[in-house]
Amino acid sequence: MGQKKISIREIAKLSGVSVATVSRVINNNGRFSEETRQRVLNVIHEQGYETNAIAKGLRMQKTNTIGIVVPDLNNSFFSDLVEKIESQFFTAGYSTIICDTARDAHKESIYLKMLESKLVDGIVVISGLSEFDSKQLSRRIPIVCIDRKPNAKDIFFIGSNHYKGAKLATEELIKSGTNPVILMGSRESTSSRDRLKGFKDTLIENGLNFDSGSIFQLTNQQDETIDGRRTAIRQLLRNKMMSGISPLGIFAVSDTLAADILFAAHSLYVSIPNDLKVIGFDDSPIARYCYPELTTIHQDTDTIAQDASTYLISAIQGDKVHTDSVKLVDVSLVKRNTV
Repeated sequence: MGQKKISIREIAKLSGVSVATVSRVINNNGRFSEETRQRVLNVIHEQGYETNAIAKGLRMQKTNTIGIVVPDLNNSFFSDLVEKIESQFFTAGYSTIICDTARDAHKESIYLKMLESKLVDGIVVISGLSEFDSKQLSRRIPIVCIDRKPNAKDIFFIGSNHYKGAKLATEELIKSGTNPVILMGSRESTSSRDRLKGFKDTLIENGLNFDSGSIFQLTNQQDETIDGRRTAIRQLLRNKMMSGISPLGIFAVSDTLAADILFAAHSLYVSIPNDLKVIGFDDSPIARYCYPELTTIHQDTDTIAQDASTYLISAIQGDKVHTDSVKLVDVSLVKRNTV
């Protein structure tokens, strides 16, 4: 037979305290002695009492739930970051609802309304094509934006120093004897714009020309599938190699694109790093599985995950936090075998 359910009134009677005191102990709210707290908790444990989390959440307007909005979980960098963020919240006693928007603005809007209806305590928004608009939400919810600038000063922004990372990558390619080009995906974002600016400024600082030939950006159609990307990259490599450029240096704005470059190069029997030198960005898990292993820019996802979750939990708990500044996390060059 199942265990008989016990009420708060019965817990109070067995503990020798009032119903109000039991409620304060359960919700950790109000005044009571440590002795009283232990006596009530012992009875709760002995009787197997469980609170109704949904009802409690409605009463207190807190559900111990966090929404995480991410553009693409197929991207190894995003999936790695989400896993670390989820782990931070789990350790702190929060559950998470992970929403993969597939880089679709309409889908993102629907997910945000769903998270709001579920009374999540806070939301983490990761990357995106445009500024995050908090006006999509009808109530005030603590929000952290990672690598996506918000349109309001009361939203905390944290991200890697993408500008510095691009400069490190470009300088390394120049030092290795190349006049590098940058490979970009079809979708722009806060981070991709910063990486492009770092690339451009570094070329100019080193007396190299920056023009339309310095940038290769995939079209929406090319970027739609892996085969489409690799076909476009193969054509880029053919054109550059036929023009007599050797060695060719390419700064890819993500490790995923860099891996596509390596695959395309192998299919054309291009020698890496003799004839082609490649640097990616993210230091995602895929960088270690490439052949050769990928030289890339390391993003400190541990620090980003910890700082983002710490801030959000503090905001949820009502602590005074500063939101009017941008926190940039340092990056570094990881030298492997593609330069």
